[in-house]
Amino acid sequence: MNQVLFTLVLAEMALILSLLFQTPVRKLVIVGLDRSKQGRGPLVAKSVGGTILVFFSSTIYSVFSVQNRLTETGFVNPTDEVLMAHRLLEASLIGFSLFLAMVIDRLHYYIKELHLLRKRVEEVKNLKKDQEHRETTAPAEVKKATQMIDKAAES
Repeated sequence: MNQVLFTLVLAEMALILSLLFQTPVRKLVIVGLDRSKQGRGPLVAKSVGGTILVFFSSTIYSVFSVQNRLTETGFVNPTDEVLMAHRLLEASLIGFSLFLAMVIDRLHYYIKELHLLRKRVEEVKNLKKDQEHRETTAPAEVKKATQMIDKAAES
């Protein structure tokens, strides 16, 4: 079980690193996360997250039961010590995995928001440039038009 949890934590850390730095993999990761949040994806993610949370609470309960057994007997049993270490490692890895999953979700959300914000800022800049261009060309065109009207009126 520990190998699976270590693999999961390492995969989540690699995913976070790919989201943090602007690489070609980042775009693929974002597209993959977008697709996983469509359709039945959120339901599956919540179900898996809930199952992992139940497993996490079960592991924590097991740690506390071993700890209570150690305090009741008054001496350290080597088997209980190994069980305690194994369960603590398991609980730590599960908790860290759940935390990294939340970090991935928030990073994805903030990257999407930043992309939309940059897009809006670019649109506003383009609109401002167009407005300035219109303001600078409009008086010159008005002068030309009034001069043409004056010439036409004179002749």
